[in-house]
Amino acid sequence: MKALILNASPRRGGLVTAMTSRIASALTDHGWETVTIDVSDCRIAPCRGCMACRSTGRCTLPDDDAQHILSLMRETDALIVGAPCYWGNMPGTLKLLFDRMVYGMMTTDRRGIPHGLLKGKRSAVVTASTTPWPWNRLFRQTSGTVRAIHEVIRTAGYRSAGTIQAAGTRHLNGTPPSALLHRCDRIALRLSRG
Repeated sequence: MKALILNASPRRGGLVTAMTSRIASALTDHGWETVTIDVSDCRIAPCRGCMACRSTGRCTLPDDDAQHILSLMRETDALIVGAPCYWGNMPGTLKLLFDRMVYGMMTTDRRGIPHGLLKGKRSAVVTASTTPWPWNRLFRQTSGTVRAIHEVIRTAGYRSAGTIQAAGTRHLNGTPPSALLHRCDRIALRLSRG
């Protein structure tokens, strides 16, 4: 079994990176192969909105990292998306990547109803916000991030194995408390069991 981890955090020593690394390590312990992509290091041109990919099944822009990542998504069994909360949503770099891969993640029938092209695969989402609890929930910070990511990956056909929403993370300095590490281990276990 193989998992792709999309780390959309630009902070190398941050909490999202630590959580996705812990999930990768736990999956490896369960016999999985993992590939981690740091989205902020990727070269991805912005989508032009031409919609040609919907009929051709291919992006009209020159090949870049978006096509490589889509290829990895097709060949892996699970997707873990780690993203910090940016104004109650995913970082723009991750949204840019998803926009460029839409043709390989979903299609629509003649009535315009979407159908996922990656059905049967598993997923997990981890996010972190500096906004402390309960304000994190009241202002829909991490829940907004999770909702936006789930909208994309569920439309693609992924089934969720769980989410982690860490709040009030300003002073953690990239070191997850043991409760968060335990939740990362549980998600890895759920992913490995199917």
